[in-house]
Parts: sequence; C-alpha cells; structure tokens
Amino acid sequence: MKLPAWAQGNNQGPPDLDEVFKDLSKKINNLFGKSNGSGSGRPPANDAPMDLPIVPIILLVFSIWMATGFYIIDQGSLGVKQRFGEYVESTEPGPSWHWPFPIENVTVVNMEQVRRLEVGYRSSSNGSKVKVPAEALMLTEDENIIDLQFAVQYNLKNAKDYLFNNRSTDDAVMSAAETAIREVVGKNKLDDLLQKGLQDTSEQMQTLLDFYKTGVNITSVSLQSALPPQPVQKAFEDVNRANQDYQRKINEGQAYANTVVPKARGSAARLLEEAEGYKLKVQSEAKGNASRFEKIYAEYMKAPVVTRQRLFIEAQEQILSSVSKVIIDQKEGGSSLLYLPLDKLMQATGSQPTSVRNSTQSSASNASAIEDERALDRDREREN
Repeated sequence: MKLPAWAQGNNQGPPDLDEVFKDLSKKINNLFGKSNGSGSGRPPANDAPMDLPIVPIILLVFSIWMATGFYIIDQGSLGVKQRFGEYVESTEPGPSWHWPFPIENVTVVNMEQVRRLEVGYRSSSNGSKVKVPAEALMLTEDENIIDLQFAVQYNLKNAKDYLFNNRSTDDAVMSAAETAIREVVGKNKLDDLLQKGLQDTSEQMQTLLDFYKTGVNITSVSLQSALPPQPVQKAFEDVNRANQDYQRKINEGQAYANTVVPKARGSAARLLEEAEGYKLKVQSEAKGNASRFEKIYAEYMKAPVVTRQRLFIEAQEQILSSVSKVIIDQKEGGSSLLYLPLDKLMQATGSQPTSVRNSTQSSASNASAIEDERALDRDREREN
C-alpha cells in the first residue's frame, strides 16, 4: 500500500492540509471509479488504487446513529414511543432509549401543565376582556337569556389519548364545556342562576371528555360573570336587592328566635323543676300529717281525755304565739275580764317579759284544769 506524500517523510514536519484533502479526494474518486479529471473512469497511470477502511467507518456511523436514540424525560412528563407511527408504550420520567429515527420516535408530553380555556370572552394583552356573544348568551328554563362568562382549567391524565384521539384539545374542551354549561342553564331558571351560579358543571364536562377518550382532566371551572341581558339588567338588580332584603329579614328573625327560644325553654324548665319540688313538698307534708294523725288517733283511742287536753294546749300555744293580745276568762260564768296589754309590754321591753310568759302559761294551765274538770263532770253524768 502506497503512503501519501505527506506521510513518507517523518522528518519533514506537520503535513500540508491541501495535500491531505487532495489525497482523500483521490481515494474517494478511486472508490467510486472516477478519474481525477478526464472523466474516463480509470485512475491515472502514475497513481495506484488504494483500499479504504469501510467497516470501521460503517461501525462509527452506526454507533453515532444508535447514540441518537438516548433521551431523558423530565419530571411531570411522559414519553410516548412510536414505531413507524404506531404507538408502542409510554415511558416514565428518567433516561431511556429507543430505536433512532426513522424506526422509532418519542413525543414528550407535559402531564402537569395546567392549561386555561376561556368561554364567552377572551382576555387581551392589556388585561381587558373582549366579549364573545356566540359563546356567552344562553337560554334558561324560563325562556330568558343570560350572559355567562367562565374559565376552564385542565391538565392531562392520559398521554396516549391526548396524542391520538384529539385533533385539537382546546376545541374538544370548548365543546364539552359549552355542552355541559348549556345543559345546566337549560334546566334552571334565571333567578336561580343569578343567585346560585353554576353547580356540578365540572363533573359533566369530565364525563363527556372521558366518553370521547380525550385524555383531559378538568381541574376547575370558575365563573367570571353571570348577568341578565343589558335591557333588563336594572330590573334584575332591583329584584336582587329585594331578595337580599328578604334574606336579611329571615336571618334577623332567625337570630331573634335563637335568642328568645332558649330563654323560654330555660324558664319552662325552671318552672317545671319548681312545680316538681312543690309537688314533692306537698306530698311529703301530707304524708307526714297523715302519719302524725294516725299516731295521735292511736293515742286518743288509748286516753281520750288526756289526748284532747294535750291537743287543746298545743292549739292554744300555737294561737297565742302569733297574737299580741290575750283575753282569759278567769271564772266560769263571771263577767269580769282580765286584759293583758302584751303588745305594749313587748314594745316597752323589746321582748316578752318573763312574768308575762309565766302568767300566760299559768292562765293556760288554769284553763286546761277547768277544761279537765268539765270533762270529768260530763263523764260522771254519762255514768249516772
């Protein structure tokens, strides 16, 4: 094998680049059967054909081609692998490898990115909103028109469905949102929509999107505005104020009831407890009086005279203890009466004198003695 001119001399310094490229060009031309300049297809007489290392070059190119199949999936994303356009698998975050193009290719899909879609309006770059009447105006159950503007936020939950079942994801979400919202509006009256807003719309949107296998997950539906048509807007504002006053009166009445009713219940419970206590007291006194009467009756049956005398004395003590004047008949049939000014004596001394108490007790004993004599006389008369 003949060496090139720049490689024959070892002591001639670095090779000339022009000569290197010329030699390389000659080798390529010889490889494909081309002449240096005549175009006859035969190499020049003074140059011999040279063999190139084809296998190492092919291996180098193949290695570079295979190295292009390495890729890395970021966190929160998935890689959808396709072989000749057909879905193969979804790869998780991290380093992976696939057959290089054109055999396989990988599409990276961001699954956690939150996308926003506006329905009924569009936001401009300066922060203002442009109304879209075709999307905003809807018909209610009572045949009124309402102007609704809302925003839908969504992300992805299935990368395969997102890539292969959607021509335009925003169009699919827009269609599902309008369908769900118009269904809810068509089943409610205008007043209810103005007061309560939209309810359960995200679930209906998700049901539609899952039915068509769009791979979309609805995260939130935020109502921007719900207004009646412009010509009757003032009338509806008056109605809303009246409804607010009505609700305020109801809340005030409920608050007053919450204040009064517990007090009334407490008073009723207190009266019931007092009545129950009075009932127990009366029952106890009645039982005690009945038991006392039975005991007195038993003693009376044993000694009637002594029992009557004792009851009389106790009655006199009870009566005289609560009065300030006492009149005592000293002699049976007599006309002279003894008047004791007990109230004057009590006011003068501040308490009942001992002599007065003694005289009262002696008078009571005399009276009991007289009563005993009378009882004995009556008993003798009955015996005779």
